[in-house]
Amino acid sequence: FFCTYELVKSLLGGRGTFSEHSPLLHMVAASIGETTSCLVRVPFEVIKQRAQANRHLRPSQILKQTLQTEGPSGLYRGYSTTVMREIPFSFIQYPLWEYLKLKWSTIQESPIQPWQGAVCGAFAGGFSAALTTPLDVAKTRIMLAKTGSEEVKISVLKLLTTIARTEGIKGLFSGFVPRVCWISLGGFVFLGAYEKSKHLLSVWFESSN
Repeated sequence: FFCTYELVKSLLGGRGTFSEHSPLLHMVAASIGETTSCLVRVPFEVIKQRAQANRHLRPSQILKQTLQTEGPSGLYRGYSTTVMREIPFSFIQYPLWEYLKLKWSTIQESPIQPWQGAVCGAFAGGFSAALTTPLDVAKTRIMLAKTGSEEVKISVLKLLTTIARTEGIKGLFSGFVPRVCWISLGGFVFLGAYEKSKHLLSVWFESSN
């Protein structure tokens, strides 16, 4: 993800409406990064979700079964839904993360430390997770649906409408608390580690020149 994210930022940054700190730049870079990373992530997500639903089967057995019954496309069940979830998530998370880092840096009048980037990442991740929970619910149901079932065939919007009608707001926000907690923690670790890596590489390059 971050290879694509930083590459797009470096290619578009400073051009036209894409200023270095432009939220639009971060939105576009994050969206392209997520679309690319989902090509790798979704097959693992499909296997993981099905392994959790079928605990008597090993991941290798689920992989073999999926390929035999659905072909390679079965590993990408829910790809479009995952992208539709991740892009709105990234639209919120990364511009917010970059904004919080910039604001904190401005207030203290010095570059932020990696731990501060991690705190910003936790807040941005949790906030984004809260708003995109319904899309995560839809993605999970599509991945776990039986081949040929109605949930596989209908659109995400129609699925969300059906969930809202039959289960209400509670159904749309099923798993809200663990999702927000988990992604807040993930944002702290993932984005904190990224900030620390950038900091160490920057120090290393400066010392080697």
